[in-house]
Amino acid sequence: MSLVKLSIKGISYSQTQNGAYALILNEVDGERKLPIVIGAFEAQSIAIALEKEIKPPRPLTHDLFKNFAERFDIVVKQVIIHKLVDGVFYSSLICERDKIEEIIDARTSDAIALALRFNAPIFTYKNILDKAGIYLKSNTADTDQGAQEIDDVLSNPETFGHEEESNQSGEVYAKHSLQELNDLLDQAVSQEDYEKAAKIRDEISKR
Repeated sequence: MSLVKLSIKGISYSQTQNGAYALILNEVDGERKLPIVIGAFEAQSIAIALEKEIKPPRPLTHDLFKNFAERFDIVVKQVIIHKLVDGVFYSSLICERDKIEEIIDARTSDAIALALRFNAPIFTYKNILDKAGIYLKSNTADTDQGAQEIDDVLSNPETFGHEEESNQSGEVYAKHSLQELNDLLDQAVSQEDYEKAAKIRDEISKR
């Protein structure tokens, strides 16, 4: 499977889902975008890394990891988004120390936050981009429409392969007890499925 290089286009906040952010990755030699739903903390960490002039008074978790790695001569060489299962992206950090390469499993949001700090390239496989990549209009004059399109990435689950689940989610979650909903919420958060977590949280709020 061939690798496709990605760059970071930016981060968008969802107007329809509180606390949900979309990290938009660009296909370097193409027009497709790869949207990845991330949490608020990871969005903040990535945003700070993108804004080189912003320096937190104390190191964030990803800054601490970089300082620790550099102290022991560990370098993150590249990040590969290697799997997409049920809307969740899985990534690996390709690290090197003393010319020995190691592969470390990581959440995609963490991997990208570290890639920025190490100036490491980001890749994914072509089949993942074929499955989850989308086209967004790049006309800068139409800013409002562009923002709406990005927000649709977060609010329209078909982008992530959950269309059937989304259509039935209201009815399905209504049948669960409050304890079951809380358990499902914990599970969704642990799987980084913030879209599903938002729907479950909404159902809990109704109760």
